[in-house]
Amino acid sequence: MSVSNIASANLGLMEAESESLSSSFYDDYAVRNFTIMAVVWGVVGMMMGIIIASQLAFPALNFDTAWFSFGRLRPLHTNLVVFAFGGCTLLGTSFYIVQRTGQTRLRFPLLSRIVFWGYQAIILAAIISLPLGYTSGKEYAELEWPIDVLLLIIWLMYAAVFFGTVAARKMKHIYVANWFYGAFIIVIAILHLVNSMEVPAELMKSYSAYAGVQDAMIQWWYGHNVVGFFLTAGFLGMMYYFVPKQAGRPVYSYRLSIVHFWGLIFTYMWAGSHHLHYTALPDWTQSVGMVLSLILLAPSWGGMINGMMTMSGAWHKLRDDPILRFMIVSLSFYGMSTFEGPMMAIKTVNALSHYTDWTIGHVHSGALGWVGFIAMGSIYYLVPRLYSQTQMYSKKAIELHFWLATIGIVLYIVAMWISGVAEGLMWRAMNDDGTLTYTFVEAVKATHPFYVLRLIGGLLYLSGTCIMLWNVLKTASMGRHALAKIPSTSVHA
Repeated sequence: MSVSNIASANLGLMEAESESLSSSFYDDYAVRNFTIMAVVWGVVGMMMGIIIASQLAFPALNFDTAWFSFGRLRPLHTNLVVFAFGGCTLLGTSFYIVQRTGQTRLRFPLLSRIVFWGYQAIILAAIISLPLGYTSGKEYAELEWPIDVLLLIIWLMYAAVFFGTVAARKMKHIYVANWFYGAFIIVIAILHLVNSMEVPAELMKSYSAYAGVQDAMIQWWYGHNVVGFFLTAGFLGMMYYFVPKQAGRPVYSYRLSIVHFWGLIFTYMWAGSHHLHYTALPDWTQSVGMVLSLILLAPSWGGMINGMMTMSGAWHKLRDDPILRFMIVSLSFYGMSTFEGPMMAIKTVNALSHYTDWTIGHVHSGALGWVGFIAMGSIYYLVPRLYSQTQMYSKKAIELHFWLATIGIVLYIVAMWISGVAEGLMWRAMNDDGTLTYTFVEAVKATHPFYVLRLIGGLLYLSGTCIMLWNVLKTASMGRHALAKIPSTSVHA
């Protein structure tokens, strides 16, 4: 045999051994990158929130510049926090969990890498296009049609990787976290496809395929279910995996988790019309949205109770474990937000809260309290395991982050609650002769102190996230990429 043939044979053997070795370990390339970028985008998105909160409190900070105005930066803030920070956390944790719960390597590894880089490209496209004024004008769906098309392609690739891994699992049982992730992936694809139906007019301009009240109904069917599936179902998948892991306890009731899943998934789909109380939407449709919103309280609290009761026998760990504290406080905010939402859907309550800052407080108690805290706790759990470390670089930094974030979000939502109720009462106050007691300007003036208080709360929350970014980067820089071995035996449940 010639030297070249021997070399070729040896190379082939090495490649075969390398493939065999790699197939023995989980594929965490996308997990690591999504996890790091989640924290980066969290800082950027929350910083954008601080800028627009400053502009509301001090309008001169718009600098009379179109691309830096509140109207351009506000949709950028929501896209960065929801889809960049929240999306990267969801995609990264789902790739981590689906492998561990199925005891199998991620399917289609090349696609998982394309999903990561494609998703970052979409985020950059949003950062460029939204300040320039390219927008469809739809809440949480502002990106123009070329970016929408790219997002759909990337999302279908993501679905192929996730469900391909579920199909290839070694475990007979599909753990409940994957049920929630699966519902989130499927429904978000449907929502995006239906709501983004539009007629392109030019490269970065389109018109909605719908008009009038139908456009509004479809928009808020989409908008509420983005909250229901992107910011709730996906993060519940995270909760059902990381809370038991960090607590070292099994899920309190697996049967309750299944009831929670089906109750939540079915009911959430039909509650969106409560966003359109006192509009041109037919009254019966508004009432259906209200009733189903009230029903939604039951499965929501079922999930919150299930997560809390998982701590049975482990409550003492909260004294010394700030990561677990993030997770349990997130469940408290989840319970509070999912009580407040159905209450605000009642027409008589909505008559006071509609269009006021109370709605802003409600959204942020869910987004920063529930979503932010469970995401941060999950990332703190993940990072050491992804970089061959026994723990995060600084436990004290996690403690400081927890208290800054907790105080910050409480200041924020209390300020918005007070401001919102004050606005609602002032707007509806009438004199004996039927004229308004307060002018609109007087109502705006009354809310100003609370806007400043919200800004302070947001700064505290952002400072905690900056500390988290430092802690994550230090932990990652000290370690190397961990190779987590796939168990050789499977337990069928």
